[in-house]
Amino acid sequence: MKRFRLRTALLASTCAVGLAVPLAGAATAAPAPGPTHRAAVTAAEQAAVTGFWTPERMRSAVPMEQLLKPKQRSAGEVAAGKPTTLQPTGPDSVIGPMAFPNGGSVWTGGGKIVPTEGRVFFTYQGRTASCSGTAVTSTNKSTVITAGHCVKLDGAFHTNWAFVPAYNSGSTPHGTWTARRLLATPQWVASEDINYDIGAAVVNPLNGASLTDVVGGQGIAFNQPRAQRMYAFGYPAAAPYDGSKLIYCSGNTFNAFLSNGIGMTCNMTGGSSGGGWFQQFSETTGAGIVNSVNSYKINFIPTWMFGPYFGADAQTLYNTAQTA
Repeated sequence: MKRFRLRTALLASTCAVGLAVPLAGAATAAPAPGPTHRAAVTAAEQAAVTGFWTPERMRSAVPMEQLLKPKQRSAGEVAAGKPTTLQPTGPDSVIGPMAFPNGGSVWTGGGKIVPTEGRVFFTYQGRTASCSGTAVTSTNKSTVITAGHCVKLDGAFHTNWAFVPAYNSGSTPHGTWTARRLLATPQWVASEDINYDIGAAVVNPLNGASLTDVVGGQGIAFNQPRAQRMYAFGYPAAAPYDGSKLIYCSGNTFNAFLSNGIGMTCNMTGGSSGGGWFQQFSETTGAGIVNSVNSYKINFIPTWMFGPYFGADAQTLYNTAQTA
């Protein structure tokens, strides 16, 4: 996730997002990226990404915010649309109740959240970095929702992108899922507007199976009320956490500062960026409805986490990803 100084900063493995600089005017400038990006498509490309992410390299991946420059812009209100909710898919597992509210503890309950939440790994400007993400129900059974800065930052999409569901201290119990396509909201791609810090990945099949057929998929909702009883999950990798365990926060949400998003009391640190925020989360089954992601923090209020509001543009991104 990002940290904002008096300006904004993200929560990626490092979690700081940069203030976008317009690229117009220079005849020799590279063209701006589109809202979708081709990743590892061929068998050889997929094998290269999988081979790159050894257990040792995963353990050494830096929280994104340690690599980012703490500056970010926010512009205008997020467009809303018709309230829409898609339910979780796949089997549920009965788990024991956890504490509500909670500021940032290891999730020990089990349930659907464990295989559907995962650590995200990628290369950013030549450095190995990490975020978090969630497998969600989708038409293609292959969609992961995360933060925009966990797929693209400083004008370029990340490389060697992979999702590891149920990551645990270097182990990959459900395999390493390589991305064939990375996507972000148009506003994030164009100017890295913190209001639209939402990304998605479409992952390749693994051993002939699709992602949510293996791990299940959480629900997802758009254009919902801002004040909710919510749970946030992720793999923070900056102190006091080390990226080895799934961490959760729970509490009531409120309107964000410095953006048009929402906030929650939460102590998670860099590396948790992109982890899902859940409404209607069941501590009995570990299933819920993704309605935001970990995005940024403010340095002088370190106990608060902020996430983007899932409005009409987030819904369009999801619809594009789930049919890609």
